[in-house]
Amino acid sequence: MSSLALDGVAKRYGDATALADVDLTVRDGEFFTLVGPSGCGKTTTLRTIAGFETPTAGDVRFGGNSVLGVPPENRDVGVVFQQYALFPHMSVGENVAYGLRFRSPPSRTSSCSTSR
Repeated sequence: MSSLALDGVAKRYGDATALADVDLTVRDGEFFTLVGPSGCGKTTTLRTIAGFETPTAGDVRFGGNSVLGVPPENRDVGVVFQQYALFPHMSVGENVAYGLRFRSPPSRTSSCSTSR
């Protein structure tokens, strides 16, 4: 099962098509990058995955479950945009770390047993 799947995702703004029938699968633990020229749909794709845009057609799934209708704050997706206007007074590291301050730290579990 994949951790992220886009199936036939399209996004239109009036007569302009930003995404047309995008199929993408990113498996659990896989690292992937979107590259391409300006205006090819990279940002629209990422905004759709994060929930900032609703696709005109198609589905976005995490772990096999559709997340259409799930708000961005409940998708567990982090996005740092390339525009300097996000937090111009912060460094790159501070911008990335900013959102982490609002998350609960993961619990530490250990499968090791300690005997005394």
